[in-house]
Amino acid sequence: MRIRLAMVWMVLSLLAYGDALASASKTSGQALKQLQRAAEQGDADAQNNLGAAYAGGEGVAKDELEAVKWFKAAAAQGHREAQYNLGLAYDRGEGVEKDEAKALEYYRAAAAQGYMEAQYNLGVAYIEGEGVAKDEGEAAKWFSLAAAQGYVAAQNNLGVMYSQGLGVERDAAKAAEYYKAAAAQGAANAQYNLGVFYAEGRGVAQDEAKAAEYYKAAAAQGHREAQYNLGLAYDRGEGVEKDAAEAVKWFGLAAAQGDIEAHYNLGVFYAEGLGVAKDEAKAVEHYGIAAAQGHAKAQNNLGGMYAKGHGVAKDEAEAVKYFRQAAEQGDALAQNNLGGMYAKGLGVKKDAAEAVKWFEAAAAQGNAGAQDNLKRYAKDEKSKEKLKWRLITIGVVGAVLFLWRRIKKKAPGE
Repeated sequence: MRIRLAMVWMVLSLLAYGDALASASKTSGQALKQLQRAAEQGDADAQNNLGAAYAGGEGVAKDELEAVKWFKAAAAQGHREAQYNLGLAYDRGEGVEKDEAKALEYYRAAAAQGYMEAQYNLGVAYIEGEGVAKDEGEAAKWFSLAAAQGYVAAQNNLGVMYSQGLGVERDAAKAAEYYKAAAAQGAANAQYNLGVFYAEGRGVAQDEAKAAEYYKAAAAQGHREAQYNLGLAYDRGEGVEKDAAEAVKWFGLAAAQGDIEAHYNLGVFYAEGLGVAKDEAKAVEHYGIAAAQGHAKAQNNLGGMYAKGHGVAKDEAEAVKYFRQAAEQGDALAQNNLGGMYAKGLGVKKDAAEAVKWFEAAAAQGNAGAQDNLKRYAKDEKSKEKLKWRLITIGVVGAVLFLWRRIKKKAPGE
């Protein structure tokens, strides 16, 4: 089992219509008529809010063409939220033909007026190279402007950029500061990333208790990687009291979201009865899920279950299949196990050359069992070779003696 320390890049899908739509949602009946009248008289706020009402179908039938009409009217007056909303319309192809260049034009206009959502989306465009040449430095610039206004997704993304040196000089301490700012606003990805930093001592003093605290905060929001790392913390007693049952709980939640390492770990816990009642059938189930997605250790363990008939009907051919899958990925335990199957002819035709090949592969990685098997197997093969020649020699000597006796018995002249 290992801790997963990869960063999570938090690039969101484009935002909803925000405050304008919230205002429009309160608009109905007579108020909608007043909003319409004000929009027709050139009130930019009213035009934007009316556009939002049509975009979301709030108080009126949803009509993306009508929404764009009013966003354009307000944007032409320099209304920054309308410029942003019009950028979204072009970005999504809602009420207009999708046009990334036009979307960026309106985002830029709104961003220049300090609209943080537009600044954030510009950052996304530059980091992804959508509608513009990819430019990490420009992305960092726009994320910085949005982050300075407290935009949580921009704060987390800047943390990632400073952590990895994307568009800015690598600076773990600055990354940690941005993660802290986003984590304080409840951003699960930032909480997870900050947990990783405390676990590793990157940009902050190493503190396993704080790492566990941030993993807990993110895990409670359903963050898969945080759930997995929290499971490891409980398994190892890192920053929390060691508790196998809690480890199983968090691995289970991560596994339910498709985390392959969590499935593998659950297989181990069920196979050994750690934190749960021993259940080899469940172990096989979790190993099988992880093995199907190429997890080498799970493949090896599943091979072992088939070889011994634990939790599943004994099937040496299936054992060989899974040992081979893991062995071909370089898993030393599986290479040694596969060598053993060839050496004994279990689930596969006995083949000394193949046995030695896999023993040697595992031994080269320092696998002590394979090193012993090589010595023992070489010794056995040498003994067999000696025995073969001894039998041949005995056979030849016996034949000579037999012929000599026959000759001796014959009378002269016969």
